[in-house]
Amino acid sequence: MQEALGVGFDVASLRNESDILDFKMGFDPVKSSDWCELIKDIVSMANSGGGQIVIGVNDDGTRSGEDVSGFLAVDPADITNKIHKYTEQQFAEFRVDSVGMGGSSIAVMSIGGVRYPLVFSAPGEYENTMGKSKSAFAKGTVYFRHGAKSEPGTSDDLRDSLERELGRVKDFWLTGITKVVEAPAGSEIHVVQGDVSVGHSDSTQQIRLTDQGNGPLFRVVDNDQLYPYRTKELLKRLDDLLGPKKIGSYDILMARRAHSVDSNPNYSYQGRFGSRQYSEAFVEFLASEYSGDEQCFQKLRDASRLRGVKT
Repeated sequence: MQEALGVGFDVASLRNESDILDFKMGFDPVKSSDWCELIKDIVSMANSGGGQIVIGVNDDGTRSGEDVSGFLAVDPADITNKIHKYTEQQFAEFRVDSVGMGGSSIAVMSIGGVRYPLVFSAPGEYENTMGKSKSAFAKGTVYFRHGAKSEPGTSDDLRDSLERELGRVKDFWLTGITKVVEAPAGSEIHVVQGDVSVGHSDSTQQIRLTDQGNGPLFRVVDNDQLYPYRTKELLKRLDDLLGPKKIGSYDILMARRAHSVDSNPNYSYQGRFGSRQYSEAFVEFLASEYSGDEQCFQKLRDASRLRGVKT
């Protein structure tokens, strides 16, 4: 996740909008126009590597005086659902914080970047104050940040996106090469068998995943077998177990944070260039949590919202 998702935010930095900073005077959750314009900026920033949207300030960075409590009260899962409506992607790499400014509060939405650009799969249409139809974005378009604006992408934007991904791959290879070149004298490079597989019969050898450094290393080459679920497949698996729409992608994010899932190798795996994947053990854990308390995920949402409020 991008540095933009850090908790800290410097109000004194609010001077001018840029490719990583956007200002909005206010936000009305009941207005389709506000939702469409917000989603356009979220997707644009995610496609451009991340940034922050500040609600409750004017274009010059001064406090607008608009009440931002309506936006702060929006369930983050609803934002993810809105983004999915227009992109068919479960994007949840964001957080919303309340920050004090001039004796009142503004809302700061920090957005992480994506590996591959999000494409709008449906048009963002709404009626303006004159009752005329207006479109924030069209179906099939890809938006990026151009300075202080969110605009349809160009060939340069797509090239930059590709170069960012190629840069990640290059860093991965150079890191491995560096380890070999800088290895101490006398070090040995071992070639290991690459067809290790995961089995479930009683006759297969049992291994235990551990993060301790004093034991023998067992490497499962095909992580797709050990961690078969991305977020989309994980939600479908949980729907089959618990019933449709009992748990959403934002609930998964909250559970990851609350139970330190990202550091538990029994539950998840993060490849260097792929999205996080989850094990059947994590499915069983979430199902058990829900069976013990059907309000457990709502409690995690409430706790997250309380932690995000600054006084």
